[in-house]
Amino acid sequence: MSATTDRAPGTLVRARDRDWVVLPGSTEDLVLAQPLDGDREFVAALFPDEVREPGFGLPRALPGEAGDFASASLLRTALRIASTAGAGPFRSLNAVAVEPRRYQLVPLMMALRMDPVRLLIGDDVGIGKTVESALIAKELMEQGSARNMTVLCSPSLAEQWQRELRDKFGMDPELVLPSTAARLQKAIDDPHRSIFDHYPVTVVSTDFIKQDERRDAFRRHCPDVLIVDEAHTCVGTGGNEQQKRYELLSALADRTERDRHLILVTATPHSGDPQAFSKLTGLLDPSLRTLDTTRSADRDKLARHFVQRRRHDIKRYVGQDTPFPEDRDTQDALYRLDPDYARFVADILAHTRHQVRGPGGDHHQRMSWWTALTLLRCVLSSPAAAAATLRARSLIAATRTPAEADKLGRAAAFELTDDETAEGMDVVPGSLPDEDAATPGEPRKGRTSEAESLADFADRADALAGPATDAKLRILVDRVKRQLVDGYDPIVFCHYIPTAEYVARHLKEELGRSASVEAVTGSLHPDARQARVDELTARRGRHVLVATDCLSEGVNLQEHFGAVIHYDLSWNPTRHLQRAGRVDRFGQPRRRVREITVYDTDTGIDGLVLKVLIQKHKDIADQTGVAVLVPDQGRGVLEALASALLLRGEQPEGQLTLDFEDDPDFGRAREALHKEWESAAERESKVLTKFAHIGLRPEEVEAELDALRQALGDPGDIATFTRESLAQLGAQPIGDARDRGFKAPVDPLPTGLKHALGFYEDADQTAAPGGAARAKAKGRAKTAARDLVFREDFPVARGEHALSRTDPAVRALARYLLDAAVDTGLPPEERPARRLGVIRTRAVDRRTVLLLARYRFRLTLPGRTASDESRVLVADDAQVLAWRTGDDGGRTWLSDEETAALLTATPDLNTLPALRDQQAARAAGELGEEEIKEHLKARGLLLADRLREAHQRVREAAGQRGRERGAAAVRRIDVRPSGDPDLLGVYVYLSAPAAQQPASGGDR
Repeated sequence: MSATTDRAPGTLVRARDRDWVVLPGSTEDLVLAQPLDGDREFVAALFPDEVREPGFGLPRALPGEAGDFASASLLRTALRIASTAGAGPFRSLNAVAVEPRRYQLVPLMMALRMDPVRLLIGDDVGIGKTVESALIAKELMEQGSARNMTVLCSPSLAEQWQRELRDKFGMDPELVLPSTAARLQKAIDDPHRSIFDHYPVTVVSTDFIKQDERRDAFRRHCPDVLIVDEAHTCVGTGGNEQQKRYELLSALADRTERDRHLILVTATPHSGDPQAFSKLTGLLDPSLRTLDTTRSADRDKLARHFVQRRRHDIKRYVGQDTPFPEDRDTQDALYRLDPDYARFVADILAHTRHQVRGPGGDHHQRMSWWTALTLLRCVLSSPAAAAATLRARSLIAATRTPAEADKLGRAAAFELTDDETAEGMDVVPGSLPDEDAATPGEPRKGRTSEAESLADFADRADALAGPATDAKLRILVDRVKRQLVDGYDPIVFCHYIPTAEYVARHLKEELGRSASVEAVTGSLHPDARQARVDELTARRGRHVLVATDCLSEGVNLQEHFGAVIHYDLSWNPTRHLQRAGRVDRFGQPRRRVREITVYDTDTGIDGLVLKVLIQKHKDIADQTGVAVLVPDQGRGVLEALASALLLRGEQPEGQLTLDFEDDPDFGRAREALHKEWESAAERESKVLTKFAHIGLRPEEVEAELDALRQALGDPGDIATFTRESLAQLGAQPIGDARDRGFKAPVDPLPTGLKHALGFYEDADQTAAPGGAARAKAKGRAKTAARDLVFREDFPVARGEHALSRTDPAVRALARYLLDAAVDTGLPPEERPARRLGVIRTRAVDRRTVLLLARYRFRLTLPGRTASDESRVLVADDAQVLAWRTGDDGGRTWLSDEETAALLTATPDLNTLPALRDQQAARAAGELGEEEIKEHLKARGLLLADRLREAHQRVREAAGQRGRERGAAAVRRIDVRPSGDPDLLGVYVYLSAPAAQQPASGGDR
């Protein structure tokens, strides 16, 4: 190919023994191109002198080349699956490694009607808010409406976001954390260039970036798309930290500075505080802050920006069922303290009361108060947590003011903080006064009497360790064994690190080889936590995971675990919701999950917290469908409980008989909390249903989904394609519908396909040239399992595959079939899809010819503003066209419906080889006729018009300003065919009777 040859985007060229499609961005010195099979992983810059005329041409009618009736369907489906550059308005769906549920497309459809996108996604836990928000961001970047994006989240969720964006959405996000920011900035050549200008996708710690020295710089350089996770933590009426977050978001949301896209994500948009909810919606649009959601007109306005669905809203949506667990089996595991442990708790309680009621200034009193409460929580958690906190310096004792002591104390004792992150909450708070801090093992000489007393208590705690003296541990062992017998692998949630380690150690001893046990706590880096979970679940047999609340959010555990055991109650009801949400979510293969709560009947403390906060939280959600946060985080009732326990409670020495029900202050606090809570829930429930699908009528959604199915294929097509392709390649699938899928042996498959699937003859091949990408995908040598396992739907276990167009194994199979179809040098048995085919069928009464064509388009999409350059993209679209031959030899082109029906035709009579070759040669020869060329060209122009209309339709904006901006953007959308279409396949359908006894002069 000469240097002067047109290399416009969409042009076909040949280099390095394969065909390529030229992409935008090519220069005189380099040709940017993507393989013709659509594999984006191998986009390359080609040198001009290696570029030649494309090798891909019209099908050649060689003897024996014509395939059977299945070739057209296989090749068409393979083409759809392999494509990653769709021409339709939902470009991202071609390029992501996850198949969204239909209900998850609703926020995307909403977003494309906005400019800029301002959306609050308030879906329930486990519905898939991460996928919904990331899909919007991916679409905006694919279409050129955004150049870069940032996710703001808590540090504990940063790695999870990074994995989701990388593994499912093909992005390469950088983490911007205190430990990484300096390194990222240093790697940029220009010292004046921001991290957020240099790296297209970033995941940022909200608490890191909100600090004064970084906030202003982030405000200046914040990317085009901003996703805010757990957005409710930024708008409450809490302390200084929440205020800083809100100030940062308010500045970033200010549209007078820049119209960036803003997506707020939270499972609890309703905090029970109307002011907090108005601040949250006000970030989307200042006019939303003053709305009255009891008024229909105001709800309609908010509904354009807000989607909130519960499971019952989307369990079946637009004809698709989503497999959520049908029920959650909740159980209580009650126990009584052993006598020695009960005396220990009673003595600790008497000691702490003495300290709290003793003399001292306000600051000393507050420190004593909070230290006493945190010590009691540790003692009731486990002997290990008790001993650890009794020997550690008190964090609260290091404070300098009463206010500082209250802030730390509430966080440690009540689990109440300005944000919802559980990071750092599993560390024991310590009990030793500041002046008595010492290293472990230090002699007691010189310590105060208080330190001596605490040291004695620590020794007593050590003696109480183990199932012989710890009734709580005994009942846990019993319940864990029951779950394993019933086929449930449980997650045991503990409050403190020492408790989790203590529980894991004893479970390992008690369970032996019957189950693998591991502990994951905040002592591990977030990446190491996921690695330990992966290591545990990769082992054969049953699994028990012991964890602190560092795993209560951001980690999906539903594939491997079916039960949650609350070994320690959290005094924050939201935490229980998050814990259960690790297994009770989309992707859980079990119809029923289990939730077991362990608590004692002696002290009554956990029982009251369970009744007043946790059970009340669940009851309100069940009755109203609204998960409303506890008003003021339940602070009033918890402090009343603490006062009744420490200031007014009494019991005989050495005995543990606590009764809070009759305490008047506690009773008043409980009644006030429940009244406020119920009022907030009732208020929110009245407007909930309005936002279930935000004004999008189901028929609108269904119409767009129908268009998507036409472009991407139906899930049933994928299953049929996978089965038939494997069968024709010699790997006969085994299984039926009752198994939710099938498996197929790997060894009969062609070597190239096996390598593409990650199967090798020996381990060395995983590191061979060209195998690096496969090694990353954990290539399996011949000693590993040699079966491919496919399931009809998500979830799938590790090593299995979903019958989805985005599954790596399905896509590898499709690309192999495409490449093999054009490689006539391969053995016939390795080419199940052929570019030529002849069938005799009663589905036609005259000779009919079907064409499989791949059109390429240059898609021009507008930038963010009129001054921004438009973005030129290359897209492709698979089409089937057909004509019927008349008695006079003329052609009648079939409608789309008639053409689609041909793909389901079956052979009714065998075709003689000579007749097959004759008809295939005739059809191949007809492709050069001018009439067919003109019809193909006209079809390309018609498709371009349809695609342009589709892009315009999904951008219909809401609101006058949106309509004006949308109209301006629509005028700049352009879709044009790029060159002639690729004619991949030609298939002839002959009338069965006519083929038996040909009529004279006619083509039947």
